[in-house]
Amino acid sequence: MELEARNKLIEVVKIARGSMSQRAFGKLLGVSATAVQFWEKGESVPDIQNLAQIAARAGYTMEELLNYLGMKPIAETTDVNQMVKHIKSMPLSEVAIIGRAVMDRLAAAAEASVDSAKVG
Repeated sequence: MELEARNKLIEVVKIARGSMSQRAFGKLLGVSATAVQFWEKGESVPDIQNLAQIAARAGYTMEELLNYLGMKPIAETTDVNQMVKHIKSMPLSEVAIIGRAVMDRLAAAAEASVDSAKVG
């Protein structure tokens, strides 16, 4: 990661953490306070899951954060309408797997939103 992008990421991590201690922020994300400290020093970079949570807490979508950092998000190769069309023709057992993944994703987003509201 380039120096400018790393410095921007450090700024975003600090914004996401706000007034929380590094320990409390790490606990919220499921990492150690040392991991948060390394992120804020630019010594390491959060994994994609933590990066998504940090982006949301700082008020960014992942795409906005990647653009801000000067990185290009992975291009969408499948049109949503094509995915829906494909899902409609899938066996129900496969649709159930997709449904579960969607429910898990929505539950995680709702939980992050509630946690954010509690902190803010």
